[in-house]
Amino acid sequence: MPILCRPAVVVPEHTITMGQTLDLARRLHAGHPQLGLVLRLIENTGVTKRHLVRPLTETLRHPGFEARNAVYEQEARRRIPEVVRAALRSAEVGSEDIDAIVFVSCTGFLMPSMTAWMINNLGFRWDTRQIPIAQLGCAAGGAAINRACDFCMAYPQANVLIVACEFCSLCYQPTDDGVGSLLSNGLFGDAVAAAVVRGHGGAGIRLERNSSYLVPDTERWISYAVKATGFHFQLDKRVPTTMAMLAPALHMLADSHGWDASALDFYIIHAGGPRILDDLCRILEVEGSSFRHSRATLTEYGNIASAVVLDSLRRLFEEDALPAGAQGMIAGFGPGITAETCVGTWAPASARTPLTHTRTVRSPAVVQRRTITGGPAT
Repeated sequence: MPILCRPAVVVPEHTITMGQTLDLARRLHAGHPQLGLVLRLIENTGVTKRHLVRPLTETLRHPGFEARNAVYEQEARRRIPEVVRAALRSAEVGSEDIDAIVFVSCTGFLMPSMTAWMINNLGFRWDTRQIPIAQLGCAAGGAAINRACDFCMAYPQANVLIVACEFCSLCYQPTDDGVGSLLSNGLFGDAVAAAVVRGHGGAGIRLERNSSYLVPDTERWISYAVKATGFHFQLDKRVPTTMAMLAPALHMLADSHGWDASALDFYIIHAGGPRILDDLCRILEVEGSSFRHSRATLTEYGNIASAVVLDSLRRLFEEDALPAGAQGMIAGFGPGITAETCVGTWAPASARTPLTHTRTVRSPAVVQRRTITGGPAT
């Protein structure tokens, strides 16, 4: 079974606190008829701090969609290499050992995808498969894990790199004053994350089964309106109630694997907001501490979209408290309303199998492959 190795996560150096967010809302929307409600909703998120790719004063200005997308590309190229190299080190593979790259993002648009730039500049092979996913929003983190797992199931010796790049602050729209938009201004943050799924060898979470589920007739509940000024986030007030609709799918996945979704050892859940986590705790009948990693991500970074599940996973790895064979679930939720979920077991370094990888010698004209068995790639 494929192994999801330890993720790496980086957040930008610029920050905004809860206090600053509330002060901005009061100052910029002083005459809003529902300002009191907006302030309460932002306070209830529990987000104490978020990270931004640009200074706050620059973030609040809107230079136009073209300029913002240029910033997205510039910042992605500047920040992705660090997190990719860290993820490769954690998985004990080199860039030449990667057979596919799954790149997920919903906060900027490039064609060709960032995967092409990564292959050209970060040492990946010319025949590396490119799997960019741009329209699953926050669910894309779970989808990336599932598609990487599927690839490794089809090609058992393969290694897949996952990269999630989310600069939510570049989607700030100064003229949007709906309650959902103002809430999102106090909820979303920026981050870049990466992880490797290995088809053979490695340590981490052994991915055993995955599923996708779409709640019927909810496609407009979370969406973008694409306008001349870029992406305008739209959030229906019914979104916080979706856990009751998605929980049966989580139970179904666990049941199909012979497990009980209410009796697992770990849960990595997309932290869209505290209501999502609270409701799922109640519906699954699990202790609130079961979602501690997701809550920590939300508190310290805000909702970082597709990168949430990878950051919550990073915290699980850092805690390092699970016994070998511990059973758990990873779930990402996003537009659709869509759930991307998988179950797996904890496979620590002491229980891993030796590394067997394929190293490639790159040349402009030909790709030559030879198999090497032994220690980590260099």
